[in-house]
Amino acid sequence: MTEMNVDTSTPVLVTGATGYVAGWVIKKLLERGLTVHATVRNASNKDRLSYLQQMADASPGAITFFEADLVKPGSFAEAMKGCSTVFHIASPYTVSVKDAQKELVEPALEGTRNVLQQVNETPSVNRVVLTSSCAAIFGDSADVAEMPGQMLSEDVWNTSSSLGHQAYSYSKTVAEREAWKMHAAQDRWRLVVMNPAGIFGPGVKFHGDAESFSVMKQMGDGTFAMGVPDWRIGFVDVRDVAEAHLRGAFMPGAEGRHILVGRDSGFVEMATILRQNFPGYPIGKRVMPKFALWLVGPLANPVFTRKIVSRNVGHPWKSNTTKSREKLGVTYRPLEETLVEHFQQVIDAGTFAKKKAA
Repeated sequence: MTEMNVDTSTPVLVTGATGYVAGWVIKKLLERGLTVHATVRNASNKDRLSYLQQMADASPGAITFFEADLVKPGSFAEAMKGCSTVFHIASPYTVSVKDAQKELVEPALEGTRNVLQQVNETPSVNRVVLTSSCAAIFGDSADVAEMPGQMLSEDVWNTSSSLGHQAYSYSKTVAEREAWKMHAAQDRWRLVVMNPAGIFGPGVKFHGDAESFSVMKQMGDGTFAMGVPDWRIGFVDVRDVAEAHLRGAFMPGAEGRHILVGRDSGFVEMATILRQNFPGYPIGKRVMPKFALWLVGPLANPVFTRKIVSRNVGHPWKSNTTKSREKLGVTYRPLEETLVEHFQQVIDAGTFAKKKAA
């Protein structure tokens, strides 16, 4: 395996700098002595950015903040000036939206288009690392059974999602497809894509707006006390995702898509691990029957449509991570370490009013 070739003489750009994944990417870049150009919505909000500045102050590297708007053409010009590598991480991640086109698809697609158009206009850039998702490979767990070997691979694309069904997955799919289309139309810069599954683990600070926090909160606040859905997903530690980004940027031979999954698992095993490590919280012991979730899910949470329950609960989920392990040399943390450290951070943030009785 080729080692990383990190050149600290030129800056690198990280979009969506205050995000959950971006925080760890920035921390690792700073620790390696790089100068980070970090794009944010409001560069004058020093309090919100202070944790990133503190990381820079304690590291060999440096950070400069730039304002940028995903849907505004030309918005990334100043931040990208002189950069050799672009980490495009910014993209909305939420499953509960009122207008999927405006809240998910437009920022993901137009953001990718605007960033890569700026790359085309910035001669110093020679590599782009794009944060996509396993959601660009599959839409529903039922899709996995139709894939070669009944597992996710980098050769497969999500064809089942739409604006009206799994809109987040649809947004990631159209955005990544656009990135590859724009990459194919030029020959100066290389595109390397990361396709993580469900990202968990402690943030560089507490990220209460991350979707994984929402899952952790529900695990600990009694939402699943009567039963845990048999919803199977891939888990990956946020720190391993960040390391994969750096390897994708600085390993000379890195190319193409990379599935990032530390363990094929699901919410049932997640609940078991958390219950064993945090016995004072009302974490469900039983598996919720699929028919019960199908019946009451849409009433409890509009996200749980009957189609989503039917096509995801109880279906096997398996991924092929050979490429990320062998080509990038990524090693993945044990799931228990990821979940325990994340749940402890959620507790430390005062998420639960008091320790619950078991």
